[in-house]
Amino acid sequence: MKKLAILLFVFIAFSSCKKNTEVTESKAEVQEAESKVYPESISKIFNAHGGLETWNNMENIAFGMEKGKDMEMTTTALKSRKSLIETTNHKLGFDGTDVWLQNKDTASYKGKARAKFYYNLMFYFYAMPFVLADDGISYKEAPALEVDGKEYPGIHISYGAGVGESPDDEYILYYDSETNKMAWLAYTVTFFSKKKATEYKLIKYTDWQEVRGLNLPATLQWYVYEDGVVGDMRNEVKFIDVSISKEMDASMFVKPENAETIE
Repeated sequence: MKKLAILLFVFIAFSSCKKNTEVTESKAEVQEAESKVYPESISKIFNAHGGLETWNNMENIAFGMEKGKDMEMTTTALKSRKSLIETTNHKLGFDGTDVWLQNKDTASYKGKARAKFYYNLMFYFYAMPFVLADDGISYKEAPALEVDGKEYPGIHISYGAGVGESPDDEYILYYDSETNKMAWLAYTVTFFSKKKATEYKLIKYTDWQEVRGLNLPATLQWYVYEDGVVGDMRNEVKFIDVSISKEMDASMFVKPENAETIE
């Protein structure tokens, strides 16, 4: 009985120590992120959207998108970037190491070859501008974008070698100089070619919704964009059932036994 009591005491002490260590590490990550110095132009944009301090204190974000008659729900752990995309027929996840796919029924997953490209794609577009505070990013001024007679100042974003799946990707964030909020995002795609791209695609951040003190997108619109000229809108995505929290259930990202690892 005495040995059992000792073992129980040791287990409780170990568990308490582990929890305290996890909390300390989490606080240290937030403090480190808050201590970074960013260019004034991008700092004003972060502040206009609720501030990095508010963003860094969150652990989990989720949002839904209607895909025809189906709903696609994305959940992402903000610190580790583990993720889960769930639809009626499938689950696509990232457990921190591997991208995995689980079929809920006999329906095959369309676009399997693009799964490693897609699993975090919409999260990055949705979590703008805050993902542009990540490590390994360089900032410089870019020529303004003119749309309907109004100029939007630009900030060019590039990544250090080996940062992320596609370090050669480039972004240009265009913002409203009156509100300091994001207005447009130009971006290149190098995931498939693994080479520097010269043609940019363009998204308009047209609508915002406040969630726990953060201004997050309500609608994204893709536009035709050639030779620096903005054309017609070609696609629109609306976000619903948005939530962001300080709590997270990490078990949802674990690869199920019957899931397939995407190479």
